[in-house]
Amino acid sequence: MRQTTTVAIGVLLLAATASLTSIGTLLALSQHELLGRPQRTLTLQERVLYQRAIEEVYWRHRIWLKENANPKPSLDALMSQAQLENKVKDYLGNSQALANYCQRPITARQLQAEMDRMAHNTRQPEVLQELFEALGNDPFVIAECFARPTVAERLLAHSKFERVKQHSRTFNETIAAGANYTLPTISGGACIEDAWTSTELAGAPEPRELHTAVWTGTEMIVWGGDDRPGGKFVTLNTGARYNLVTDTWTATSTVNAPSSRYIHTAVWTGSEMIVWGGNENFAPLNTGARYNPALDTWTPTSTTNAPSARAGHTAVWTGSEMIVWGGGTSGPTYFNTGGRYNPSTNSWTPTSMVNAPDSRENLTAVWTGSEMIVWGGAGQNGAANTGGRYNPGTDSWTATSTMNAPEGRVDFTGVWTGDEMIVWGGFHPPSSLLNSGGRYNPSTDTWLPTTTVNAPGPRAVHTAVWTGDEMIVWGGNAFGIPPPLFNTGGRYNPVTDSWIATSTTDAPAGRFRHTAVWSGSKMIVWGGFGQNGPSNTGGRYCVRSPEPCVGRCSPTPRPRPTPHQRPTPPPGLNGTWTLTGSLNTGRFLHTATLLPNGLVMVVGGIDSHNTLRSAELYDPASGSWTSTGSLSTGRFRHTATLLANGKVLVAGGDFGNGSLSTAELYDPTTGTWTFTGSLNIARQEHTATLLPGGKVLVSGGRDITTSVSATAELYDPLSGTWTATDDLNTAREVHTATLLPNGEVLVAGGIDNTFNGTASAELYDPANGTWTVTGELNTARAGHTATLLANGMTLVTGGGGDSLPTTELYDSASETWTMTGSLNRARGEHTATLLPNGMVLVAGGLASTFSVLAELYDTTSGTWTFTGSLNIGRGGHTATLLPNGMVLAAGGEAPTILTSAELYHALPRVRYSEER
Repeated sequence: MRQTTTVAIGVLLLAATASLTSIGTLLALSQHELLGRPQRTLTLQERVLYQRAIEEVYWRHRIWLKENANPKPSLDALMSQAQLENKVKDYLGNSQALANYCQRPITARQLQAEMDRMAHNTRQPEVLQELFEALGNDPFVIAECFARPTVAERLLAHSKFERVKQHSRTFNETIAAGANYTLPTISGGACIEDAWTSTELAGAPEPRELHTAVWTGTEMIVWGGDDRPGGKFVTLNTGARYNLVTDTWTATSTVNAPSSRYIHTAVWTGSEMIVWGGNENFAPLNTGARYNPALDTWTPTSTTNAPSARAGHTAVWTGSEMIVWGGGTSGPTYFNTGGRYNPSTNSWTPTSMVNAPDSRENLTAVWTGSEMIVWGGAGQNGAANTGGRYNPGTDSWTATSTMNAPEGRVDFTGVWTGDEMIVWGGFHPPSSLLNSGGRYNPSTDTWLPTTTVNAPGPRAVHTAVWTGDEMIVWGGNAFGIPPPLFNTGGRYNPVTDSWIATSTTDAPAGRFRHTAVWSGSKMIVWGGFGQNGPSNTGGRYCVRSPEPCVGRCSPTPRPRPTPHQRPTPPPGLNGTWTLTGSLNTGRFLHTATLLPNGLVMVVGGIDSHNTLRSAELYDPASGSWTSTGSLSTGRFRHTATLLANGKVLVAGGDFGNGSLSTAELYDPTTGTWTFTGSLNIARQEHTATLLPGGKVLVSGGRDITTSVSATAELYDPLSGTWTATDDLNTAREVHTATLLPNGEVLVAGGIDNTFNGTASAELYDPANGTWTVTGELNTARAGHTATLLANGMTLVTGGGGDSLPTTELYDSASETWTMTGSLNRARGEHTATLLPNGMVLVAGGLASTFSVLAELYDTTSGTWTFTGSLNIGRGGHTATLLPNGMVLAAGGEAPTILTSAELYHALPRVRYSEER
């Protein structure tokens, strides 16, 4: 194998190991300049840079809803340099105030304890790992810039220190510390199926019910509601942000906050929470405000043209507007009016009343992506089983069908699954509690009942969340003196129309009028009215569903890409290559993955000077590349695997001076990367194979000691963890791995631990997790390709210490290899792609020079014929079969690093040759 690039990229160790944001190089240099001093110092400027790195990680994980019309903005558009400085000055001022006014300076022991607590208690360990890496994994910086603000906030939240907040505070811009901190091991966050853990009580806001909660991506924001201290009814305009990463609470500012209220609504826009309406001491409101959690600031919503004051209404976010509708007053007066609020212009537009549903309150509403569906609730004529679909584009209403609709109800729940609205539970006034429900499909305007078999008991004022697979309902109450309060629930699967009970072990105490949000892996319930009145406790319920298949299983269905109309190539283009849009960054030794949406993502690799973090998306419709979220850690010689859930797993690789153990997940819906569990063994030049049960098998490669490895491990997407499996019989790197039709994985060739090519091959059986030796290749080779053919055989081409022209076929029935026709041009570092016509396209690669030649393998005759040549010779590139049947070749070296990309227009199944 050639190692021509290793020396060139060795100088990148500093930047790659720091794994920071765009300011990472400066931060890393600052750290190294500080090393070795008796006392380390951080200037205000350095702290601001570190604060930006922290905010960058949080912003990457902030949910940017797919409905939002505009792309997610950069952090700079959200937060100015002055605002970053104010954040730093605030926590330094708090720290100085504790020392000056309370004689309680924050100690190194407290900061170390806080780091340890975060690492142990985190419920988003992958995000905490990113934060640590963004701070260079430097325990001193983490203690000072990440733990200190939390400790200061917690101490100042204590009532005995409340007076400190009233003083003007100053601080030294440079703080010195001589403590030796230890970077803690992140051990929290394990998700155990059907299990509860309690939310942190320290720092939690005062007890409350009838409040709201939204999920931002890393935090749950609760706000408003009412409390009843000493039996006195008190409405609240306070709230707090619960951070799953650090398991901490931070109070929301009350400066410019809306007036106190309950039975209001709240929506999350991607950067702000908007609260509106509700009751203040039984008086309805038509005011509201937008809360920015990054800046901890409130901005009031306009009341000009706002809907009339109300409570018990609904609100949805469309991507550009909040739509409120319905509700009532304590008169009682019921409404069938509403308004669309645009935060960009701070303006309201009324919703049409033409064909609108009857006036009502205590209804439900969901947003489908194009329409708001409202249903149920009660008005002048009692509980309704009617509803309507509102289209904001046309400002028009369409009634929902009542055929097979559930009976009318109030105090029920509704969720949107992506295809259907599911309503469940509640009660039909005056006395009928329900445990029935229905699924409404707006495409067909039809209802299907939800089964009551194994459903939770009848209840009202419960909560429901949608996980992506299931609806989870929990809590609520029933009639009685005193009324029974439930800490039970159920998970409803609409595909199977079945229920599974949620565990009650360690579940929060029974309650109703609480809130629940879905974090992506956990349901978080909080607050509500319990046995002793309003509560400030809660719980996190972990779901890992569905369970992975063990052994030989039917392949897990992958999300299907949106069909694209296949263009008809102009006459004469069949069998030829045409240039398409160029990459934004030249790269080779990268990966390319076809996403479920039909786009191709390339990520990582190296250019002339750097190990790359960047990723780009190719759109076959426009032939153009656009940047998407960057890896946290630059890498090349890694693997990229499309998971059954549509995300992409990148694992291992070389960061410029050695092998990596870290792994990251790309979410195409948000365009962002998050850390997942790290490999047990750092490795590069390994293989990764998606198994039928949904797990990923990684095998071989070169570890951090540069030794060739025989180890293998399995990644579980449901838990985000790696577990060791049986070792290979032969250590190897630069080999191939092919999933066979029988569910086994064929590993062939590579370089063994003597650093020579090997002809050995072996089979991995997922059913028992073992490797068995199979027939040997006729020729030892590495850097070759392996392609599963339509007839079930595996075609291996080229490779070798010196580039080879030979090719071989593996027959899984006989476990033997047979030679087949040789390539017309010997090559390594090439690509091989199975075409829709059953032929195999081999393109580019290296022998004595980088080749422009491409050729086709005919499985019927076992022969190779030349096809159209690449426009630019290349090796170390990628080749991806597109949904339109073309092949995209991108990047590579020739020997300069290439930005160019080109498309192969596949031949129909005919013979084609070209004299050379």
